[in-house]
Amino acid sequence: MTRVGIVGLAHVHAAAYAAILTDLDDVELVGVSEPRPELRNGWTSSDVFDDIDALIRARVDAVIVCTQTNEHLAAVRHLADAGVDVLCEKPLATTVDDAREIVEVCDRAGVKLMTAFPMRFSPPLIEGAQWIDERRAGSVLAFMGTNNGRIPTDHAAWFADPVAAGGGAVMDHVVHLVDIMAWWLGAEPIEVYADINKVFHPEVLVETGGVVTITFDDGVIGTIDCSWSRPDNYPVWGGLTIETLGTEGVFAIDAFAERLEMWSRGTSTWVDWGHDPNRSMIEHFIGAVRGDHSLAVTGVDGLRATEVALGTYRSAIAGQPVEV
Repeated sequence: MTRVGIVGLAHVHAAAYAAILTDLDDVELVGVSEPRPELRNGWTSSDVFDDIDALIRARVDAVIVCTQTNEHLAAVRHLADAGVDVLCEKPLATTVDDAREIVEVCDRAGVKLMTAFPMRFSPPLIEGAQWIDERRAGSVLAFMGTNNGRIPTDHAAWFADPVAAGGGAVMDHVVHLVDIMAWWLGAEPIEVYADINKVFHPEVLVETGGVVTITFDDGVIGTIDCSWSRPDNYPVWGGLTIETLGTEGVFAIDAFAERLEMWSRGTSTWVDWGHDPNRSMIEHFIGAVRGDHSLAVTGVDGLRATEVALGTYRSAIAGQPVEV
């Protein structure tokens, strides 16, 4: 039996992760730690600890970190010191230095560190990776990706807090697609150019719209629309698409196409019926904790994606491409 805990209830995925852990065979959800009473209210699916040390003392083998992004480093330090393996929400940190330290403290402690990139476990994106390897479209020239969604403030206001989240739509969305592109290519991002704005939701302090162009060390270029551009009544939280342009063809993927559209009282809702990448991600993490396999996604992957996201802000300020 693998004993797993959750640190923090601030992230919108915390409840879903808890439900998955409760449903998995040979896994015990030991509990969650959350110091903020307002976030603990109504939490009934497991025991709740006031602080991370109490959760560690309950003898957890692994933990999923779901705190605000600026609190990731402190949580991972505690866990690494205790020898607990970590699955950390993305982005890894709000600064490159913090992201690098998260990777280093886990390396020094000899604990596993996985970044929460569930799209690595999405069947259409896995097939896309195979098509790239098989050169179905020839040599890749460029990618065009979108990761749009509703502004998350109705679920968690801190997502639009420049201190807690490190930024806005860029920090929330760029990391997913740059990780997919780097994974597919087996290449490193080396340069980023960005134009960001507050065309959507100008009342918040962070950027809500942006287009980012990334150059990889193999010469491939990728663009990302990372905007919080969906209206409040949009039928789903968000979505992710990617189009690949090659020397011999083009293919496009909608990672959330397995859905039904349901109308009720004039409101549309998309109901997913297909694969759950979050479940596969957690199953993979627990398998690595048990020693069944190595991690397919690491802390270094999260560091690289964070470097690109934060490079986006430097580029937007400078008005020109910057190295990452």
